[in-house]
Amino acid sequence: MDTGRQTSRERYRAQVCEEIKRYAWEQLATTGVSALSLNAIAKHVGMSGPALYRYFPSRDDLITDLIRDAYRSLADVVCAAGPGGVSAVAHAIRDWALADPQRYLFLYGTPIPGYRAPGDTTRISNEIMTVLVEVHAALPEGGSVTPFETHLDDHRAWAGELPVSSAVLCRAVTFWTRLHGVLSLELAGHFAGMGFDPAVLFDAELDALPAGARRPSVASP
Repeated sequence: MDTGRQTSRERYRAQVCEEIKRYAWEQLATTGVSALSLNAIAKHVGMSGPALYRYFPSRDDLITDLIRDAYRSLADVVCAAGPGGVSAVAHAIRDWALADPQRYLFLYGTPIPGYRAPGDTTRISNEIMTVLVEVHAALPEGGSVTPFETHLDDHRAWAGELPVSSAVLCRAVTFWTRLHGVLSLELAGHFAGMGFDPAVLFDAELDALPAGARRPSVASP
């Protein structure tokens, strides 16, 4: 009997947490993270400020949950697209970003002053980088070694234990920076009024990546 009551309480708690986070996203979209107010959220969901603190003890705890959820959503999308190769991953990330620009900019926009994400959010984001390295490892290598590739030989901890060359790491980082550069400008509205289609620019940036990054990976027999 106690187990049933505990399960019911846990279910209720999860529902309240989701409602709090849903309104937090709405507030972020209208006022930005600097104006995120737990008291305003509490009022919206029909509870007192002290009652809300039973679910999220601080503003940073709520921010952490939002970041964790956003990274989990993106990591799942990237992992699902991984078998399709670099182009599939790139377009999956762009589709995810366009579907909810506020969520994308929350992760990759201006850092939140004074906030430091806990280690588990970094582990989730590392899943994304692992897929980027894996899809680039499936592409043919070639060309001369660049100074940045040499630099990455001694700075590859971010790629985990994947046994790949520094050239692969370089391609993954180049892909990551170009992808987010174009997306950040597009979602912030910097292409508005310029008269061209950002999707065409996005594909042009993929075409310009080294080692034929837009070519789909070939499945092993």
